[in-house]
Amino acid sequence: MASVPIESFSLRRVPEIRFGPGSIADIAEDAAEMAEAGQPVVLFSDAALFDFGLAGPLVAKLEVGGARVAVFSDFAGEPKQKEVEAATDFLRRHDAGLAICLGGGSAMDLGKVAAAVALGDLGPAAYAMKGEKLPARRLPCICIPTTAGTGSELSSTNIFTSTAGRKVWVWGSETKPGRVILDPELTLSLPPNLTAWTGLDAFVHALEACTNVYRHDGNDIYAHRALELVAGSLEQAVQQPDDLAARGRMLLGAAYAGMAIDNCSAGLAHNLSHALAALAPVQHGLATALGLEVVLGWQAEADSGPFAAAAEACGLGADGGALVEWYGDWLTRCGVKRELPATFAAFSPADLAAEMSAPETIGIRRSSAREVSDADSGRFAAALLALAPGPAQ
Repeated sequence: MASVPIESFSLRRVPEIRFGPGSIADIAEDAAEMAEAGQPVVLFSDAALFDFGLAGPLVAKLEVGGARVAVFSDFAGEPKQKEVEAATDFLRRHDAGLAICLGGGSAMDLGKVAAAVALGDLGPAAYAMKGEKLPARRLPCICIPTTAGTGSELSSTNIFTSTAGRKVWVWGSETKPGRVILDPELTLSLPPNLTAWTGLDAFVHALEACTNVYRHDGNDIYAHRALELVAGSLEQAVQQPDDLAARGRMLLGAAYAGMAIDNCSAGLAHNLSHALAALAPVQHGLATALGLEVVLGWQAEADSGPFAAAAEACGLGADGGALVEWYGDWLTRCGVKRELPATFAAFSPADLAAEMSAPETIGIRRSSAREVSDADSGRFAAALLALAPGPAQ
């Protein structure tokens, strides 16, 4: 029998995870265990989560447990540099002993970066794009996602927009939380459109992590399980928002996808979506889902096996080409409109293609298993911008 080469790989550490309906009930005990004794707990939460009735009960549980709680909610949408700087200063001013991040990827990225750098002397921007080395000491951190999408609670990569308007990254295992609480009950209030958009972001994370040039067998375990969970549950979660079992599978699928992208990075659909966001505001999950539809057929036609394995994980049989038609039908069933905000009608394909090659984004373009030429970028950019209403540019 011919010997089979052994594939070498490495996997990054995974924080402690607590999963299950009602798992947030023990947050006071979690905080008491992890916080520096006598120091306040800082909660990072979008103000909307107080309106939705998610953040208030968490604060009450912490206070009943004896914690002093300070809330930072002065941010909206994807984090900006000034917001991350303000969050870091907030931790320093309050001499915080623990950071808790409650919300979607924005709250996670903002709070994780602030906790990672608050005990250092520099501001967050100094550590962006592999600048300064992250401080050796960091504040303890707990992440509690309320969407099943980014998987940021399990990722080493944290994104914010610089004062120059560029998306930048603070990267490092030092930014990971010490504990992750996955409570599907916290995702029940997510509207159908956001359920679809965030869930599709998780799907693309998993698909790209197991089909790009960095993929390996060790990480496929996470990515393929994520594909199975999300492909099998997103439509149900969109159409029956109170289905707790579907919500739970989605939350776990997003977490596995977060692990997968943490190990093997993203790909061309994310290159497109990050480039779009550099031009004008757009919901990240929607942009990424539409970007994947533009490039998926081109990628799958050159498949050497990874797309077939991904298709099998989605329940389609070992046929990478089957993914293409299925994915389009799936978007329709999940209620996704193929439409970008009207602001994008002001941009040309050349504008978007240029952003696809910008220093902040070209790395994930280069991760595509099928080499992407400048002509390819221009063609994909034109196809994606055609989804913006208005006169052709």
